[in-house]
Amino acid sequence: MRHLISTRELSKKDMMEIWDIASEIESKRLHKSSWCLLEGKTVTLAFFEPSTRTRLSFQLAAKRLCANVLPTVGEEALSLAKGESFHDTVMVLDELSDVLVIRHWMEGAAKYASEIAKHAIVNAGDGRNYHPTQTLIDLYTVKKRFGTIDGLSFALVGDLRYARTAKSLLMALTKFNVKSIYIVAPPQLKPHPWIVEELRRNNVRVFETDNLNEIIGMVDVLYVTRIQKERIPDPAEYEKLRGSYRVTLELVKRGKSDLLVLHPLPRLDELDYEIDSTPHAGYLEQVRVAVPVRMAALAWSYGVV
Repeated sequence: MRHLISTRELSKKDMMEIWDIASEIESKRLHKSSWCLLEGKTVTLAFFEPSTRTRLSFQLAAKRLCANVLPTVGEEALSLAKGESFHDTVMVLDELSDVLVIRHWMEGAAKYASEIAKHAIVNAGDGRNYHPTQTLIDLYTVKKRFGTIDGLSFALVGDLRYARTAKSLLMALTKFNVKSIYIVAPPQLKPHPWIVEELRRNNVRVFETDNLNEIIGMVDVLYVTRIQKERIPDPAEYEKLRGSYRVTLELVKRGKSDLLVLHPLPRLDELDYEIDSTPHAGYLEQVRVAVPVRMAALAWSYGVV
């Protein structure tokens, strides 16, 4: 049994193991019966925040592993609505589960749950903190396209302060020998300084800019995030920052011929729909691989692989 809480705690070896499992699952899609790795086990999905892709892909992943699935959505569906503490809710759900997948608005919720639970905790997003399985999906998509992560240049664009997907990705990239990372964001949305310091401490070349046009031709992977309206405390600040960057087809065409554009979704107006039908668009591939990667993550966390 292994908790999956953050990409800061995952090693490169851990990530490679999960991707190897995901790759085998993809290649044996016609032999689903051999992947009943959680048959007779119970996976509980405790989602305290809105979710489409993460919740549905985890639900499908658990079902394809032949697990029993207990979905709970929103505090109103649990005794939290009656005043029960998060601590007691976790204790109860843990007693009913073999793997507990938690999405919560509170930073550190998954870590806190892992200190209470006797079974595996998988973090499906905790506030502005981490979203490790999304990063596993993101980098698996990169690895499928380029065959490697080492030696590539990445640009992260948009809300890099409040987006947990960006923080998770940056922490994961410290484990690889990437060529460079470009941080493209207005000052209010740049990552916290300690994140950049940790990247540099791990010998990652980091460049900060607010001009995407200047660096678009230098990168292999363009990772776009929306402005996180629900996590920016001041509505006036959100309106001011909204639309800071817009990735257009014209911009993408100025990049490398094999430029890969990723987005964790949902998107607003930061990424043009015209890009969807081009070979550059990797975000639908991210959706496609979400189920096998999350199948692998669940099996890895439970300890059956």
